[in-house]
Amino acid sequence: MNILILCTGNSCRSQMAEGFLRALAPDWRVCSAGTRPSDAVHPLAIQVMLEKEIDLSPHQPKAIDLYLNDSWDLVWTVCGGAKEACPSFLGEVKARIHIGFEDPADFSGSAPEILKGFRQIRDEIAEVCQKLAHQYSKGTPI
Repeated sequence: MNILILCTGNSCRSQMAEGFLRALAPDWRVCSAGTRPSDAVHPLAIQVMLEKEIDLSPHQPKAIDLYLNDSWDLVWTVCGGAKEACPSFLGEVKARIHIGFEDPADFSGSAPEILKGFRQIRDEIAEVCQKLAHQYSKGTPI
């Protein structure tokens, strides 16, 4: 399986999804990218993923341009912005899905409230990743 996960900044949601899918299906090629990549992975995304024993600290946001010529079994957009700004791929794309999540980087409130929001989005992403890994391992797309 070759899966590309797209978001706008590639700093939170797509990075978390990449981390979960790599852990769940280590033999798959899983990449993530952004239509307008941020400078770094969000520190709270790194923190909440470490709570699940997945280390995103070596990750860097990447531009979608790196992957436009590749072939993908699945291109998954995790935010509305990436879905609307998704460019045409020159390589083969067998399936596209959009399952979006709120951007935890936009959450406001106290530090504990923001951390709680990051955890909630992380857990929502984990649930979808588990379903994807299960369905695709059986040969049945979600």
